[in-house]
Amino acid sequence: MTTAQFSPLPDDLIAALVDVTRRAGRAILDVYESDFEVRRKSDASPLTEADLAAHDVIAAALASLTPETPLLSEESEPPPFDERQRWQRYWLVDPLDGTREFVDRNGQFTVNIALIEEGEPRFGLVGVPVRGQVYLGCVASGRAECHENGTIRQIGGRPMAADRPLTVVASRSHGNDRLERYLAALAGTFPGVERRAMGSSLKLCMLADGGADLYPRLGPTSEWDIAAAHAVLAAAGGAVWRLDGQPIAYNKRNFLNPDFIAVADAAFPWPDRLPDPKTL
Repeated sequence: MTTAQFSPLPDDLIAALVDVTRRAGRAILDVYESDFEVRRKSDASPLTEADLAAHDVIAAALASLTPETPLLSEESEPPPFDERQRWQRYWLVDPLDGTREFVDRNGQFTVNIALIEEGEPRFGLVGVPVRGQVYLGCVASGRAECHENGTIRQIGGRPMAADRPLTVVASRSHGNDRLERYLAALAGTFPGVERRAMGSSLKLCMLADGGADLYPRLGPTSEWDIAAAHAVLAAAGGAVWRLDGQPIAYNKRNFLNPDFIAVADAAFPWPDRLPDPKTL
């Protein structure tokens, strides 16, 4: 299905969703500023009261704003695949992405709300509570914005050129030897490589906002970790691909994503310049 077949959301709904994102962020900050407890999920990942508080804010708001659209959240029990595979349109939410960053109190955590249509992220909101920012991306209209301090700033990925240094954003919490080898290989194909560490979905937002060129993710993520920022990046002129160049699929039986490459400038001939991860 092409972008032209999707319709942008109404402006009044978008404004309400920005407000929801901000309210979820305030619920997170209320916990962030307290002496909170950290629990562990079954997969050993951290969980705090802030994750659940943000989920409650978002779930209640979406049920009121779009009662006909189902919700899939990291902090709720997913319906069976036999049921959700019939969904044509649904909300995919990570109420608090970057819980490790939250626990470490470095501020690099986000609120993520994405609208998935026909297996693609078509609209996304990424709130950055400590900065008072909300990134917004509507793929159908190419609307990409950052809402901050009462203003709305248009954003876009910066154009890439073969003769300039490459800025790569990488995970703050999830590095590995394979990624290090990949970054070393990049230095052989570009005039220089600058590396910036960042947590949560802020890495994709950095691409969308002109702060970096490439984000190689050679490690596990889940669909809700990237969907909202994926929409923001796509609206800003970027893209997210699997290592084989195919698009990322959403609403799979298993929510884990394959390894992927995210780029700020989708028009640049990246396949001609990037190393083959399978050889590293």
